[in-house]
Amino acid sequence: MTSTEYQELISQHQKHLEEMAQEELLKAAGLIARFTRLATSRGVRLESPSFSYSPALGITASAPGLALALIDMQPSPRDRLLVWDDLAKRFASGPIDAGTFSGADFMVLAHPCFRRGMHPQANWAPRFIELFWALKLPQLNKFIAVDEDRVRIDVDGPLYMEADTWYGPPFDEEIRNIQNGNVKLRPPGDLSSTHLDFFFASAYSVDVCWTERDGVKTFQALELKTETTVVQLDGVPHHPARYLHAEFDLSTGNFRHFDGAVQYLREDEYLLRRDTDFGMIYKDARHMKPRSKKVFKLNGLLPTETWVELCGHFMAANPLMHEYFTGDYPESVSRVVAVLRANQQGEAA
Repeated sequence: MTSTEYQELISQHQKHLEEMAQEELLKAAGLIARFTRLATSRGVRLESPSFSYSPALGITASAPGLALALIDMQPSPRDRLLVWDDLAKRFASGPIDAGTFSGADFMVLAHPCFRRGMHPQANWAPRFIELFWALKLPQLNKFIAVDEDRVRIDVDGPLYMEADTWYGPPFDEEIRNIQNGNVKLRPPGDLSSTHLDFFFASAYSVDVCWTERDGVKTFQALELKTETTVVQLDGVPHHPARYLHAEFDLSTGNFRHFDGAVQYLREDEYLLRRDTDFGMIYKDARHMKPRSKKVFKLNGLLPTETWVELCGHFMAANPLMHEYFTGDYPESVSRVVAVLRANQQGEAA
């Protein structure tokens, strides 16, 4: 297939999606009118451009603060998280519709940072949301970030499922025995950018740091993507980086706190940070402190095996997390890397 033919195929596909969206919105005219009246009663004015359709999300309505106005709840001023139990008391939530809280007239959605590529119109990245929604442990309090400006309104519409590969690494090492310090993991340097995008989820590196103080071991991990992974914030390009933080209580042998966020680095911050580690302090003379959005939090007793599974799936499809926990890539990725290297050697011969 030539480049021209490929671009034509993409153009036709995009046109088909736009036509599908218009058809679905026309069929839902009555539903949209009813929801518009509901939003107006809550002080939010909606127009035709406020509504959109995609196969992954169904029919959604968007406006600044729409979801918060509808649920009449305010997130914590400190981290913009909502208490899970408060949402669960008012809305249905289950493993089948993970990522949503379903009401009679709309569905509250988890934050877009949990979606593939952090793109607002994409489906959920495997498999963190599914695990987080199903997580039920005694003495554990859950907090979640939601899509504050958007809700799904076709509550009886079909769910969009995608097949995928993910890595849920086992981890048997005693946390108390882990040596403190920094670890940096990088994909193989001899792979092309295309192969890194496809087999390593565009990962540039994963940084891990363990520290210990007053009977608590603290874990931090930062996943940096390649330069091509960019999101727009207020019209300015930023590089998103998934961040994890956890505290392990040495007296109980369990994690007592776990949270995740997405840091948004400007280009200068990204270029400075990607080849350093957690030994670099953002609040130094260069006054670097990237924007950050916390997207989940767990407080209470969290077993190590559950923590490891959630870590692996939050860093969606990134074999570097598997390498950190097990010492090697998943077998499927190891086979691919071996084949690619063999082909490169054959071409060079």
